Order: sequence, then C-alpha cells, then structure tokens
Amino acid sequence: MTSTDLIQKDKKTFVPPAYLDDYEHALKGFDWNSIHKELEWFDKDHMNAAHNAVDRHTKTANRNKVAVIYESSSGKIEKYTYLDLKHQSNKFANVLTKLGIKKGERVFLFLPRIPEVYATFLGTLKIGAIASTLFSAFGEDALLDRLGHSKAKMVVTTPDLFKRLASIKDKLPDLTYVVLVSTDLIPQKEGLVSSVPILIDYKKEMLEASKNFTVVKTHAEDPAFLLYTSGSTGKPKGVVHAHMAILQQYYTHKMIHDVHPEDVYWCTADHGWVTGISYGILGPLANGGTILQYEGRFDPEIWYETLERHEVNIWYTAPTAIRMLMKAGLEVVKKYDFSHLRHIYSVGEPLNPEAIRWGMQAFKKPFHDTWWQTETGSMLIVNYPTMPIKLGSMGKPFPGITAAVLDHDGKEVSADVEGDLAIKRGWPSMMRTLWHDEERYKKLFKGDWYITGDRARKDSDGYFWYIGRADDVIKTSGERVGPFEVESVLVEHPAIAEAAVIGKPDELRGEIIKAFITLRAGFTPNPDLEEDIKKFVKQHLAAHAYPREMAFMDKLPKTRSGKIMRRLLKARELGLPEGDTSTLED
Repeated sequence: MTSTDLIQKDKKTFVPPAYLDDYEHALKGFDWNSIHKELEWFDKDHMNAAHNAVDRHTKTANRNKVAVIYESSSGKIEKYTYLDLKHQSNKFANVLTKLGIKKGERVFLFLPRIPEVYATFLGTLKIGAIASTLFSAFGEDALLDRLGHSKAKMVVTTPDLFKRLASIKDKLPDLTYVVLVSTDLIPQKEGLVSSVPILIDYKKEMLEASKNFTVVKTHAEDPAFLLYTSGSTGKPKGVVHAHMAILQQYYTHKMIHDVHPEDVYWCTADHGWVTGISYGILGPLANGGTILQYEGRFDPEIWYETLERHEVNIWYTAPTAIRMLMKAGLEVVKKYDFSHLRHIYSVGEPLNPEAIRWGMQAFKKPFHDTWWQTETGSMLIVNYPTMPIKLGSMGKPFPGITAAVLDHDGKEVSADVEGDLAIKRGWPSMMRTLWHDEERYKKLFKGDWYITGDRARKDSDGYFWYIGRADDVIKTSGERVGPFEVESVLVEHPAIAEAAVIGKPDELRGEIIKAFITLRAGFTPNPDLEEDIKKFVKQHLAAHAYPREMAFMDKLPKTRSGKIMRRLLKARELGLPEGDTSTLED
C-alpha cells in the first residue's frame, strides 16, 4: 500500500456521534457560540475552567463518579471521585489565598505524575492565578529560564526535585514560596535551605484548609495557564491560554475521542506538555470522564498490562511510543486482551503510514492522527473515527476551524500545491499572547491568519498533508522535499526502526538529504544495507528524494514528548549552536 491508501471506517463496530457522521453538514452549521451552553457560566462574560472541569459535575450524581485512577510506578492504585477533586482543589485554593497568592500571579508545578497535579493545577485556576507545568526531568538552566522569565511566585514540588531549585534561588528574586508535596525528606536536614524562600508543608496546610471555596469569577479571557515551548536557537517562549480554552478542549475531546460516560481514558502525555493539560486534565474532566494517570516510565509489556488491567477504552499516545511498541514486535501484543479498546489516537508529530498499518495488525484498529500545537491549545486537524483515513494525511479541520495553505503573499494556493499551513484566528483555545513578548506574538500572524510554521498541502478531497516545519524543508537539485515523506518511506524498510532526515549543504545540489537511522533488532549497518535503503526510497518516493548520506545511531535525539529533534541533528552535523535543549529526552 502507498500513503494514499484508505482505511475505511467500520460501521459494524462503531456508532459515531451524529454530527460527525455528516461532516459536510457540520461544517456549514457549526457555531462556537452554540457550544457555550454546554458549560457553566457565571454570567455572559465570566467562567472558570476549573469550575467547569470539576465543580459543576458535583451538582449531579457524577459527584461520586471516579474522575482519576492513579497507578504509581510501584503498582499502587488509588481512585479519586469528582467530589474528591473538588474538595482537594478547594483546599489548595484556600492554601494559596492564605499565602497571599493573587489573581494573575504565576504558580508552577514541578511534579512527577502524581495525583497532586490535579489538586494544585485546578486550585490555582480557581483563585484566578496562572498555572504552569514543568517537566520533572528539567535541570537548573531550564528551570531558571522559565521561572525567571515568568517571575514565578510559587513552585509546588517534591523534596527530591527541590534540590535543583535550591541552587538557583538567588537568581529568582520573585520566587516567594516553595510548597513541598511530600515531607518524608526534610530539606533543612540536607543543608539546602540557606537561601531558599519560605518552605510550605503541603500535607499540613491541606489538612488545615477548608474544603469549601468560592471560585473566583474569572473573565473567559483571563489567563488560565502558561506553557513554555522550546525555541530553535533562542530562549523558550511562554504561550498564554485563557479560561475560554476549555470550551474547545471539552468539545473536541467529546466529539473526536468519542467519549462515553462509562469510558476509561488514558492520555500518556506528561502534564509538562500541552497535551497533558488539554487532554490529560481539562478536556476529559470537563466531559465528566474517568482518566487513567500512570506514573511509571515507558515499557511495552507494562503498557499493555496497564491497558488490559484498567480496560482502557480510549488511548491517546505519541508516534515515538507507537514506534517503540512496533519495535517490541507483534508477539508481545498477542499476550493481552484489548477487546475493550474502542479508539486509539496519536499526537505530537506526524504519524507514518507504517504505524497506522501496524495498529491494524496489533489492535485491529488504526491509530487516528491529530494535528495541533501548544499555540493552538486543542486539536484542529484530525483523522476522525467516522471518516476514511488517507494514510499519512493530517486529516480534515474540526468544524469551526478554517485551515488553508497559503503562499508567501498570504493567498490560498491550489489543491496539492505546497505552502504555509495557516489557521484563521478566533478559535476558542487560540493562544492569547506570548508572555511579555507581544511583538513576537504579532509576528506569528499575517492578517487574519495564524501562520503555524508548518508546510503542508491540501488535496482535492480536503485532506491536509504535512510536509515539514518551514525551516526543515529540503531543497535538493531544484526540488523541494519534505522530511516527513522521506522518513515515512524509510521506516517502511524492514530493517529500519526510526529515521530522521535533514538537508545538508552541497555545492552541486544546494542540499543533499542525510538520514539518521536506528535499526531493528537483527540488523547491522553495512554498505549493502545502505544501498538497499537508497534503492528502496527511490522506488517508493522519487529518484531525487533518497538519502545520499546515512548515519546509523543507537537512538535519535527526542523531546520528552517523543518528537525527533531534527534541528539538533542538523546543528550537530553542521557545527551550529544547538539552541535550547531543555526539553531533550534523558
């Protein structure tokens, strides 16, 4: 099969939501304003994302429904109802209020995947402060960049992670409080507090705090959360999202993930990424769903056991994880029962056709790819369960989203012509600004269009096809080549597990394609294999689009969300500055 092959929906096993079964009709009649009534507003202008995620459910029988199933890395399982989350987030809101944290001030969560993430994130939103999340693997430089730039007032963390904060406190004059979620280890005894801010015992304060709290009536446009994304060469930029974002996170989760009241939903993304907030916290909770939170690291057998043990119905994961599962082989999959699994989705980077085919082999259903960004706040272009999948395609825009492919003058191009992927401004979860960088924010737009930085094309059926980041597109012998299409062909070769390609300067051709490759078990690099790979790409793609150089590696550099860092490969290859590497995987 080629990337234009279709995987048709199976009407025998899937009953779709009514409106998505008629996509064209939905496009014509859709209005975001009509969705407002599905959430709870204080008045026509004011709403609070945390109230909509949790508190409104406690007015119904859902108060006793399990909201979060937590499984620790040691296998301990805890369950929290919506009433539990309301009370815990209320308590933390009262703790923040007692400490004098005000509306608009920044509260950072520097936590592993533990249940306290929900209470502290939601409690911060309830008082109108701005929540931000940090990866537990961040080092001192990454912390300093984000905490310093945002002028963070508080950090919630664990004693173990606190050690990294203590050494940089003198450079963070605005950091007033550090809340320690666990006090089993007392930092004072370790000589770490000579210059730290006031330490707060989370357990003690939460025990003393009232479970009653009146949620601040935030304006829908008030900032709710702040996320830092890595820049290619400069410092990370702070993307600001408003409380209104939950409207789109709620509705896209409902209609794309097709959540049913009895479903168990597992989003494998860390809360340090936008996916972990939009579809690991706010979207699923706003729908009254049951979320699985798994603390442990990736391991194919443990993941399969987790899917089976909790009878997960909807699974949202990353292409890198899928490729690693593929690498473990189909024999492992056969040991487990996935009959409860209804939908599987992918996010974070484009999904290769081979991964979708493998999903059919392993789970008897395809992975549905979803395209969006930190800046967009929620899913925008999607492969829907109700529509045929064109393998390798991004899918079609969600109703209410206007997407286009534009030329350099901002005009829409014809079908199958490459250009800049753009989204017409005004969707509910659109970023509202970049923190303390309004000028940089304005440069992301061209008139009414948000220029995503991705290159794409749109076919005659309305499906969008990802080509690559604008900076990644390779120009070789007068032809433009998208790295994703080359990588998609490379990973179809039986010897290749993962691949990334870059353009390398060449006097004759302008650029040549260089591939960085990891091999499957049982294969070793040799000249014959290199020639076979080149021949394979020429046969499946184009004579000019094959890699003239290859480097075989044990692993490729990735962010913690699983995105392969092409720019890092290029910088190392060409001896250029590596830029921000704070999100680089361990």
